[in-house]
Amino acid sequence: MSVDFKTFVSLAPAVSAAKLPVLLRGRHGIGKSQVVYQLAANAGMPVVERRASQMTEGDLVGLPSIEGNRTSFNPPDWFKQACEEPVVLFLDEVDRATLEVRQGIFELTDSRKLNGHNLHPETIIFAAVNGGEHGENYQVNEMDPAELDRWSVWDIEPTVEDWLAWGKENVDGLIWDFINQNRNHLEHEGDIEPNKRYPSRRSWDRLDKVLKQADALEASPAMFNLAQSFVGFEAAVALNDFAKNYERVVTVAQLLNGERLEALEAFSLNEHCALIEKLEAEGNCKIEIPAEQLANLANYFVMLPSEAAMKLWGVISQGGVQSNVVSLHQANDGAVGSHLAQILGA
Repeated sequence: MSVDFKTFVSLAPAVSAAKLPVLLRGRHGIGKSQVVYQLAANAGMPVVERRASQMTEGDLVGLPSIEGNRTSFNPPDWFKQACEEPVVLFLDEVDRATLEVRQGIFELTDSRKLNGHNLHPETIIFAAVNGGEHGENYQVNEMDPAELDRWSVWDIEPTVEDWLAWGKENVDGLIWDFINQNRNHLEHEGDIEPNKRYPSRRSWDRLDKVLKQADALEASPAMFNLAQSFVGFEAAVALNDFAKNYERVVTVAQLLNGERLEALEAFSLNEHCALIEKLEAEGNCKIEIPAEQLANLANYFVMLPSEAAMKLWGVISQGGVQSNVVSLHQANDGAVGSHLAQILGA
């Protein structure tokens, strides 16, 4: 059974608090590594990362030294740090590692020690792999039951909302709005053609960085060509077309401030629903909305088609602030209440 990142982030700290290792399994580019760094930041701990697929036995054991008539092995720098101070030890691509390296990791996850050196009591272990349900699409090795038994195993299947929540603070509004309104382009689903470029959550993040660097966040040959190199032809065409009409996009701030009314009047049902989703994502309805902004929301509400109006009412209601619900219902001399009654009576 898969979980989304919201569920994982809420529960994984309990496993870490027990000093038990956590294994994330999932498709490439969904943000497994990023969420490990996020959890580490939340815990105020540095991350020591090693890519297990590139390691040899020597990278685990370290180099020998001779004392008297005995040979001992000095731990490598990364492992020594994990033994001497609290860190998040992150081992990536464990299922691509050699058998010898995985045997060493086996001891590490089982006993919290390696070659006689013990991890710091507060150090926690995370790992990420592409195996599991999607393993047939990758050049990975199977992990046997005894190996998996040492881990708390989480199969990650993130939702679009996971990415949108992350993207709100991390990508340009154009990219965020495009994904919000074109969710099928966030990542590829279905069969994979060999050597074809497909979009992933990671590739959208990278494209965003490059478009900002190139000052190409508007429809242009530069946008299309850069996008094609990161997210593939189909998504690049859709993004460039979306950018051509981006002047139709209204921000949540403009909605609440009563601006861009002519643009709102020209919106399609899908555009209204996308704007309402942005309002929900920004969390405006979870705090008390100023009276002037509620009046603007009321004006917007009465212009909405029935489906979008009910969606907005649901977002306001589920925000949990009763004064918003009451004030909106009574706003503009009861216009919202009348419109709502009309919809419900239809």
